[in-house]
Amino acid sequence: MNNRLKKTSVWMPLAIAVALVAGMWIGKSFFNNSARWNSRSKLDTILEIIDRSYVDDVDPDSLLEASFAGLLSHLDPHSVYIPAADLQNVNEELSGSFSGIGISFNLLNDSINVLEVISGGPSEKAGLLAGDKIVSINDTIVAGQKWSDVKVRSSLRGPKGSVVKLGIKRHTSKKILPFEVVRGDIPVTSVDAAYMIAPKTGYVKINKFGSNTYSEFLTSVVNLMADGAEKFVIDLRGNGGGFMEPAVLMANEFLPAGSPIVSMRGKTSPDDSPTYSDGSGSLLNTELVVLIDEVSASASEIFAGAIQDNDRGLVIGRRSFGKGLVQNQIELPDSSALRLTIARYYTPSGRCIQKAYAPGTDYDRDIINRYEHGEFYSADSIKLDKSLAFETMHGRTVYGGGGIMPDIFVPNDTAGITSYYLNVVNAGLIQKYTFDYTDRNRDRLEKSGGVAALLRMLPDDDTLLQDFVSYSQKAGVAPRWYYINISRDLLVNQLKAMIVRNVLGVEGYFKVFNELDPTVVSGVEALASGKAAFPVKETRYYLRKLPPGL
Repeated sequence: MNNRLKKTSVWMPLAIAVALVAGMWIGKSFFNNSARWNSRSKLDTILEIIDRSYVDDVDPDSLLEASFAGLLSHLDPHSVYIPAADLQNVNEELSGSFSGIGISFNLLNDSINVLEVISGGPSEKAGLLAGDKIVSINDTIVAGQKWSDVKVRSSLRGPKGSVVKLGIKRHTSKKILPFEVVRGDIPVTSVDAAYMIAPKTGYVKINKFGSNTYSEFLTSVVNLMADGAEKFVIDLRGNGGGFMEPAVLMANEFLPAGSPIVSMRGKTSPDDSPTYSDGSGSLLNTELVVLIDEVSASASEIFAGAIQDNDRGLVIGRRSFGKGLVQNQIELPDSSALRLTIARYYTPSGRCIQKAYAPGTDYDRDIINRYEHGEFYSADSIKLDKSLAFETMHGRTVYGGGGIMPDIFVPNDTAGITSYYLNVVNAGLIQKYTFDYTDRNRDRLEKSGGVAALLRMLPDDDTLLQDFVSYSQKAGVAPRWYYINISRDLLVNQLKAMIVRNVLGVEGYFKVFNELDPTVVSGVEALASGKAAFPVKETRYYLRKLPPGL
């Protein structure tokens, strides 16, 4: 046999074996690199191709910035990316002060929705309302134009004293309503009002949970207790939340030692780690009602849920928003930030009140759907998930899965709302008239020294109403006395409340307006009748074992 063939027969199998092993290694490396490429490097490759070959010059960083919001939108409705240019403005809304028009908003379906009109701010003075949709800014159509959050904020904010023109779509009007808002300093206080609303009963209105909320609240209740308050109405209507810690500290003021307040469960804290009260509160022996509505969310729901589940007081009003997700703000090296959902929180009975947000659910339209389905007007229209039933300390049944259902339901007040009333409200005439009236009489009214004295300085109800009707007629709203008489009490009360606010501040407004507010009246009556006085009972449950996963 040929020696060369003999040599080949020796090394050939070895070479094949080596080749096979090398091929397997190369293949494994290739596919591993391919997997890494698919998940990490594809974006870099695409950007490189665009930068090299796209017909126009493009800044790759700007493309990335535009993609981050969309990326987080696939997680949950409350995880967001905050660009560096917007971070300061976002943070200022919970601490300090800033200059702007005084609203909070969100972007849903290419619409700018007004979530809150800040008390005492420029937008409230101009007549904007929560629920309005901004369709134009300075004559530029914004609805359906895919504006970013940053672009909206930069358009609405500006130098103090400058004017921004807004076109507003309101559900009570078929026409676009024009408003001019003069930008100004926006107060960022948490407590709008704190006063004695009835004998031995204090009222505290809290608009958000910011860095100073707990200290403001504690100062308010200490002052009210010095005035003789033994019972409290805590009004959280319209309060969309904020920081969780102030809500926990507030709940601690009311709860006996060892009462569960809230727990969180996420990847970094897979086991429920409940927070308990320490018994050091200054309000342990006071009776309490908490007022909520469909805008009350997040930290507001933590406080209301702790009070309700521990049977420490009554929750009154309408079903809350249903936000049971906890966000952590993580600042990035370029001063942008992620506000990322890191956990779900659970009330003391073990319920998570986060409403559904999975694909296919109409999360963005939930509040509108509630309105259209009649939930604002009838408790029977509320569909509760009976599979998510829990028990409070005294064995009352409460439900998870979509906000906190109040113990006493109070429908949205429609008394006095007529077509004439809607016409003057939609035209912003109540605000405009009361500002004009105040300016004409400011020197005299500012000598009043208090709400009661100021109200005595105003014209009698019939004269005030007639003057307002004449003013509205000159502004283009024809008098229709049949409807005016139906709306009489509502109009007169709002006119007085707004004039008082213009002279004495936002607390004066609530002192007048709350006299006819059915939810506030219900809360005061519940305290007076003893309905909110639950017998003291040892904590009979700990937080239930939470369902597996998140």
